[in-house]
Amino acid sequence: MKTPIFTGSAVAIITPFNDDFSINYEEFKRIIDFQIDNGTDAIVVVGTTGEASTLNTIEHQAAIKFCVDYVNGRVPVIAGCGSNNTAYGIANAKKACEYGVDALLVVTPYYNKCTQKGLIENYKMFHDATDKPIIMYSVPSRTGVNIAPETCAELAKLPRINGIKEASGNISQVMKIKALCGDELNIWSGNDDQIPAVMACGGQGVISVLANICPQVTHDMVMAYINGDNKKCTDMMAQYLELANALFVEVNPIPVKVAMRKCGFNPGPLRMPLCEMEEKNEKFLENVLDKYGLLK
Repeated sequence: MKTPIFTGSAVAIITPFNDDFSINYEEFKRIIDFQIDNGTDAIVVVGTTGEASTLNTIEHQAAIKFCVDYVNGRVPVIAGCGSNNTAYGIANAKKACEYGVDALLVVTPYYNKCTQKGLIENYKMFHDATDKPIIMYSVPSRTGVNIAPETCAELAKLPRINGIKEASGNISQVMKIKALCGDELNIWSGNDDQIPAVMACGGQGVISVLANICPQVTHDMVMAYINGDNKKCTDMMAQYLELANALFVEVNPIPVKVAMRKCGFNPGPLRMPLCEMEEKNEKFLENVLDKYGLLK
């Protein structure tokens, strides 16, 4: 049995920028403290929601080091290190390990659309080159590549392949991963709207976008299931479904950064090719935030 890196809710944290697009570390501190003070169980830094694809190498590594140092052991820090270039991703992963992260989140190589054999070799290379637990990340809607359950079973044989962030949207696939891997691969939901469903498949929690603005709610939702109150978890998900979906009215992380701005934070601008929301979508998001009492 592999001990999960965390149980509960990990926030896929945004990267706040100054007006000149440099990283706003003072606001980053404020956001990290808000998360930890409100129940977040782990922090995933420089993932998709953290606009990792628009950070240069120096910024990427600096954001990881800052997060590890500032969190200072209060919760686990998981660093996004995936790339469409395996060698480049491993270089970032090695730096993250040097900085003291608790684990690595490694997305499937995007754009290349490698085979399942290629995925196995890719993750084996990350595993052998680093010394921290690895969470694989399957999000075919963004990468064009799905990690098949049989591939999960093969990779679960490696001691530090700890789990998978499953964002395929296919609950049957999640169940098959559980059937093939048992306790040798932990599963976290990569979709906020599927928290109860993934928990029912043996999940350990969620890596969440919603948690950026509702950390306590997201934590409580997962813990309700873990503590045996499946109905409460499902009822909470139903209650917050509209908000979770509104955060994807445009491509992530555009809506969540705009939402944080409207909730009193200073996330700063989005980096191109991400841009500000369409006016009608922004108005829709504002109305939903107001419905949940989150506007500042």
